[in-house]
Formats: sequence, structure tokens, C-alpha cells
Amino acid sequence: MIRILGRATSGNVQKVLFFLEEIGLKYAREDYGRLFKNTDTDEYRKMNPNMKVPTLIDGDLVAWESHTILRYLTATHNPSLTGATPAEKTYVERWMDWNLGALNTPYVAVFKDAKKPEAERSADFAAQSADLIAQLKILDGHIKGKAFFALDKLTIADISLAPVVKRCLEFPIERPEFAELTRWLKSMEARPAFAVATGAKPSTLASAA
Repeated sequence: MIRILGRATSGNVQKVLFFLEEIGLKYAREDYGRLFKNTDTDEYRKMNPNMKVPTLIDGDLVAWESHTILRYLTATHNPSLTGATPAEKTYVERWMDWNLGALNTPYVAVFKDAKKPEAERSADFAAQSADLIAQLKILDGHIKGKAFFALDKLTIADISLAPVVKRCLEFPIERPEFAELTRWLKSMEARPAFAVATGAKPSTLASAA
């Protein structure tokens, strides 16, 4: 059985859980992270030199980086969640790479400081918030009139974006309405797999660690 090492509240872990729940694949999730003081150990470092989550264990394979894990699971368990050709896959994977390359930095910065009093926020909070809003505008524009981010179907583009976008739209910062992006997110939230991944309902697939 596939094992996922990572705390359930991690956005990156939630991406993987969303995938597993969506395709109905049984798995075991184990609590790992700084809160549990078990990622900064020699044992964990041998599996994941970054000492972050998630880490996937599937037989002899140990994999880390959430998007690498999504690509692996797609290839081995449900290829329909990406493109059927190399060209089609570019439409899916560009959003996965963009997520990490463009959205992640302002997302993490705002995530860390949004709930702090203004005096305790980082000096670049306003700039990071503005960058986050600029990136969300890109998403909002792309998804206008569409149900999914690529290929007119659910793919790992949507699966990788949804947990992060949910948090971004919940940050207590001033921002535009982003009506199209909000509509898309609501459609993701309506999927039982996403509800499980984000803790809104219990899993019937996950085994106790």
C-alpha cells in the first residue's frame, strides 16, 4: 500500500491526497512535519534530503516533491488525469510548473504573515501581497468560461492548484473579487475527494498509520 508521509494540513500533502481520493486508491497517511519533530532526523533525511513533506513510499520507491509525486501517480495509476500526448501534457504541466515558479513565493510569504498584526509583518508583505494578487489575476483570466485549467477535463493541473488557491482566496487581504477563479474553486470544493483532502470530511480509503 502507498504511504504518504506528511501532515494533513500541508497544502502540498493535500494535493497528493486529492489525487488519491479522486481515483479511489487506498493509502496510508502518516503524520510527519516539524510539528511532530520527525522530519529533522537522519532516518527521514535519507528519504527526503529537504526534510519537508510530502514523501511517498511505494514499495521500493521513495519519492518527494508533491508535483513529482502527482506525475508518478498519474503515470502509474490514472493516465487520464494528464494529456494523452506530449503536446497535450504541456497544457497540463505548465500550470504545475507555474504554480511553483510564480505563485508559490508570494503565496508562502502571505501565508506566513497575513494573520499577524501589521507591525509584525515582514517589510515586503505589501509587495508580496501585490505579487500574489497579480498571479491570481492570471488564474482568474485563464479560467474564465472554463470548467478546468487544461484539456476541458479534470487533470493534475487542477489537482495541484486547488489546495493552494483555496488558501489564497481565504487570506485576509484586500483583493479583487476574482469571480471566475472563485467559481472554479467552488466546483473543486464540491468534489468529495477535495473535501477529504482538505479535512472537510473523513476518508474511507486511508488506513490508520
